[in-house]
Amino acid sequence: MMKLNRRAMIALAAAATAAMTPALAQEAAPAAGTEPKDYTLGSPDAPIKIVEYASFTCPHCARFHKEAYGRLKSEYIETGKVHFTMREVYFDRYGLWAALIARCGGDMKYFGIHDMLYSQQKEWAGSEDPMQVVENLKTIGRAAGLEDAAMDACLNDKASAEALIKRFQTNFEADGVKGTPTFFINGTEYSNMTYAELKAILDAELAKL
Repeated sequence: MMKLNRRAMIALAAAATAAMTPALAQEAAPAAGTEPKDYTLGSPDAPIKIVEYASFTCPHCARFHKEAYGRLKSEYIETGKVHFTMREVYFDRYGLWAALIARCGGDMKYFGIHDMLYSQQKEWAGSEDPMQVVENLKTIGRAAGLEDAAMDACLNDKASAEALIKRFQTNFEADGVKGTPTFFINGTEYSNMTYAELKAILDAELAKL
Protein backbone atom coordinates (compact mmCIF):
# COMPACT_ATOMS: atom_id res chain seq x y z
CA MET A 1 0.00 0.00 0.00
CA MET A 2 1.19 3.50 -0.84
CA LYS A 3 1.05 5.54 2.38
CA LEU A 4 -0.17 9.11 2.23
CA ASN A 5 0.40 12.23 4.24
CA ARG A 6 -2.93 14.00 3.83
CA ARG A 7 -1.61 17.56 3.76
CA ALA A 8 1.17 16.63 1.35
CA MET A 9 -1.31 14.68 -0.77
CA ILE A 10 -3.65 17.63 -1.13
CA ALA A 11 -0.73 19.95 -1.92
CA LEU A 12 0.46 17.57 -4.65
CA ALA A 13 -3.01 17.40 -6.14
CA ALA A 14 -3.30 21.17 -6.18
CA ALA A 15 0.09 21.43 -7.88
CA ALA A 16 -1.04 18.87 -10.45
CA THR A 17 -4.02 21.01 -11.30
CA ALA A 18 -1.93 24.14 -11.58
CA ALA A 19 0.57 22.46 -13.89
CA MET A 20 -2.01 20.91 -16.20
CA THR A 21 -0.80 19.61 -19.55
CA PRO A 22 2.45 21.08 -20.90
CA ALA A 23 2.04 19.56 -24.34
CA LEU A 24 -0.97 21.66 -25.23
CA ALA A 25 -0.67 25.37 -25.84
CA GLN A 26 -4.26 26.52 -25.48
CA GLU A 27 -6.69 26.05 -22.64
CA ALA A 28 -10.09 24.82 -23.70
CA ALA A 29 -13.21 26.55 -22.44
CA PRO A 30 -14.37 24.94 -19.19
CA ALA A 31 -17.55 22.91 -19.20
CA ALA A 32 -20.24 25.00 -17.55
CA GLY A 33 -21.80 23.58 -14.40
CA THR A 34 -20.15 20.20 -14.71
CA GLU A 35 -19.93 18.39 -11.40
CA PRO A 36 -17.56 15.37 -11.39
CA LYS A 37 -18.98 12.05 -10.34
CA ASP A 38 -17.74 8.66 -9.23
CA TYR A 39 -17.98 5.90 -11.81
CA THR A 40 -19.61 2.66 -10.73
CA LEU A 41 -20.15 -0.92 -11.81
CA GLY A 42 -22.88 -3.36 -10.86
CA SER A 43 -26.39 -3.12 -9.55
CA PRO A 44 -27.10 -0.28 -7.10
CA ASP A 45 -29.31 -2.82 -5.29
CA ALA A 46 -26.40 -5.24 -4.68
CA PRO A 47 -26.09 -6.22 -0.99
CA ILE A 48 -22.39 -5.36 -0.84
CA LYS A 49 -21.09 -1.89 -1.60
CA ILE A 50 -17.37 -1.50 -2.32
CA VAL A 51 -15.68 1.89 -2.65
CA GLU A 52 -12.06 1.77 -3.82
CA TYR A 53 -9.69 4.71 -3.42
CA ALA A 54 -6.93 4.29 -5.99
CA SER A 55 -4.47 6.23 -8.11
CA PHE A 56 -3.77 5.40 -11.73
CA THR A 57 -0.04 5.80 -10.96
CA CYS A 58 -0.06 3.58 -7.85
CA PRO A 59 1.80 0.29 -8.52
CA HIS A 60 -0.02 -1.47 -5.67
CA CYS A 61 -3.32 -0.50 -7.28
CA ALA A 62 -2.12 -1.87 -10.61
CA ARG A 63 -1.15 -5.13 -8.91
CA PHE A 64 -4.58 -5.42 -7.31
CA HIS A 65 -6.14 -4.79 -10.70
CA LYS A 66 -4.00 -7.49 -12.29
CA GLU A 67 -4.41 -10.13 -9.60
CA ALA A 68 -7.86 -9.54 -8.08
CA TYR A 69 -10.06 -7.07 -9.93
CA GLY A 70 -10.97 -9.37 -12.83
CA ARG A 71 -12.29 -12.08 -10.54
CA LEU A 72 -14.06 -9.54 -8.35
CA LYS A 73 -15.81 -8.26 -11.45
CA SER A 74 -16.80 -11.64 -12.88
CA GLU A 75 -17.70 -13.41 -9.63
CA TYR A 76 -19.30 -10.64 -7.60
CA ILE A 77 -20.04 -7.49 -9.60
CA GLU A 78 -21.51 -9.09 -12.71
CA THR A 79 -23.50 -11.58 -10.61
CA GLY A 80 -25.33 -8.84 -8.74
CA LYS A 81 -23.58 -9.33 -5.39
CA VAL A 82 -21.39 -6.19 -5.41
CA HIS A 83 -21.85 -2.58 -6.41
CA PHE A 84 -18.38 -1.13 -7.06
CA THR A 85 -17.41 2.54 -6.92
CA MET A 86 -14.06 3.91 -8.09
CA ARG A 87 -12.74 7.02 -6.33
CA GLU A 88 -9.62 8.46 -7.91
CA VAL A 89 -6.66 9.62 -5.84
CA TYR A 90 -4.19 12.06 -7.38
CA PHE A 91 -0.60 11.48 -6.29
CA ASP A 92 0.75 13.56 -9.15
CA ARG A 93 -0.16 15.26 -12.40
CA TYR A 94 0.27 12.03 -14.37
CA GLY A 95 -2.48 10.42 -12.31
CA LEU A 96 -4.71 13.46 -12.78
CA TRP A 97 -4.17 13.46 -16.54
CA ALA A 98 -4.94 9.73 -16.66
CA ALA A 99 -8.21 10.39 -14.84
CA LEU A 100 -9.09 13.16 -17.31
CA ILE A 101 -8.53 10.77 -20.23
CA ALA A 102 -10.58 8.00 -18.59
CA ARG A 103 -13.41 10.42 -17.89
CA CYS A 104 -13.23 11.82 -21.41
CA GLY A 105 -14.99 8.71 -22.69
CA GLY A 106 -17.93 9.03 -20.30
CA ASP A 107 -19.94 6.13 -18.92
CA MET A 108 -19.47 3.93 -21.97
CA LYS A 109 -15.68 4.03 -22.01
CA TYR A 110 -14.52 4.89 -18.47
CA PHE A 111 -13.90 1.39 -17.15
CA GLY A 112 -12.41 0.17 -20.43
CA ILE A 113 -9.83 2.97 -20.26
CA HIS A 114 -9.47 2.36 -16.50
CA ASP A 115 -8.47 -1.25 -17.29
CA MET A 116 -5.94 -0.20 -19.93
CA LEU A 117 -4.39 2.42 -17.65
CA TYR A 118 -3.69 -0.21 -15.01
CA SER A 119 -2.61 -3.02 -17.33
CA GLN A 120 -0.23 -0.66 -19.20
CA GLN A 121 0.82 1.48 -16.23
CA LYS A 122 4.56 0.87 -16.56
CA GLU A 123 4.48 1.75 -20.25
CA TRP A 124 2.48 4.99 -20.20
CA ALA A 125 3.69 6.38 -16.85
CA GLY A 126 7.34 5.33 -17.09
CA SER A 127 8.69 8.41 -18.86
CA GLU A 128 10.14 11.42 -17.05
CA ASP A 129 9.08 13.58 -19.99
CA PRO A 130 5.56 14.95 -19.31
CA MET A 131 4.95 15.49 -23.01
CA GLN A 132 5.70 11.83 -23.69
CA VAL A 133 3.29 10.80 -20.93
CA VAL A 134 0.58 12.92 -22.54
CA GLU A 135 1.20 11.20 -25.87
CA ASN A 136 1.16 7.79 -24.16
CA LEU A 137 -2.19 8.59 -22.56
CA LYS A 138 -3.59 9.76 -25.88
CA THR A 139 -2.46 6.49 -27.46
CA ILE A 140 -4.55 4.63 -24.88
CA GLY A 141 -7.45 6.98 -25.55
CA ARG A 142 -7.22 6.38 -29.29
CA ALA A 143 -7.29 2.62 -28.68
CA ALA A 144 -10.54 3.18 -26.79
CA GLY A 145 -12.01 5.15 -29.68
CA LEU A 146 -11.45 8.72 -28.49
CA GLU A 147 -10.64 11.47 -30.98
CA ASP A 148 -7.58 13.69 -30.47
CA ALA A 149 -9.67 16.86 -30.42
CA ALA A 150 -11.84 15.48 -27.63
CA MET A 151 -8.82 14.41 -25.60
CA ASP A 152 -7.13 17.79 -26.05
CA ALA A 153 -10.28 19.48 -24.75
CA CYS A 154 -10.51 17.12 -21.77
CA LEU A 155 -6.85 17.47 -20.83
CA ASN A 156 -7.05 21.25 -21.00
CA ASP A 157 -10.33 21.65 -19.14
CA LYS A 158 -8.88 23.31 -16.06
CA ALA A 159 -12.30 23.87 -14.50
CA SER A 160 -13.02 20.14 -14.59
CA ALA A 161 -9.59 19.34 -13.17
CA GLU A 162 -10.11 21.76 -10.31
CA ALA A 163 -13.53 20.27 -9.62
CA LEU A 164 -11.98 16.80 -9.48
CA ILE A 165 -9.39 18.02 -6.99
CA LYS A 166 -12.06 19.61 -4.82
CA ARG A 167 -14.15 16.44 -4.81
CA PHE A 168 -11.06 14.35 -4.06
CA GLN A 169 -10.14 16.59 -1.12
CA THR A 170 -13.64 16.37 0.33
CA ASN A 171 -13.89 12.58 0.10
CA PHE A 172 -10.28 12.03 1.16
CA GLU A 173 -10.69 14.05 4.35
CA ALA A 174 -14.16 12.74 5.18
CA ASP A 175 -13.12 9.08 4.91
CA GLY A 176 -9.66 9.51 6.48
CA VAL A 177 -7.89 7.58 3.74
CA LYS A 178 -4.24 6.83 4.54
CA GLY A 179 -3.04 4.85 1.54
CA THR A 180 -3.90 3.29 -1.78
CA PRO A 181 -5.56 1.11 -2.56
CA THR A 182 -8.05 1.53 0.28
CA PHE A 183 -11.39 -0.26 0.24
CA PHE A 184 -14.60 0.47 2.10
CA ILE A 185 -16.76 -2.66 2.12
CA ASN A 186 -20.22 -1.94 3.45
CA GLY A 187 -18.66 0.96 5.31
CA THR A 188 -15.72 -0.91 6.89
CA GLU A 189 -12.22 0.18 5.85
CA TYR A 190 -9.65 -2.30 4.52
CA SER A 191 -6.16 -1.86 3.11
CA ASN A 192 -4.61 -3.64 0.13
CA MET A 193 -5.29 -7.37 0.05
CA THR A 194 -5.11 -10.50 -2.04
CA TYR A 195 -8.11 -11.86 -3.88
CA ALA A 196 -8.40 -14.70 -1.36
CA GLU A 197 -8.61 -12.20 1.48
CA LEU A 198 -11.15 -10.11 -0.39
CA LYS A 199 -13.25 -13.16 -1.23
CA ALA A 200 -13.34 -14.19 2.43
CA ILE A 201 -14.61 -10.74 3.43
CA LEU A 202 -17.26 -10.70 0.70
CA ASP A 203 -18.48 -14.20 1.46
CA ALA A 204 -18.73 -13.31 5.15
CA GLU A 205 -20.87 -10.28 4.22
CA LEU A 206 -23.11 -12.44 2.04
CA ALA A 207 -23.49 -14.97 4.87
CA LYS A 208 -25.04 -12.24 7.03
CA LEU A 209 -27.96 -11.90 4.63
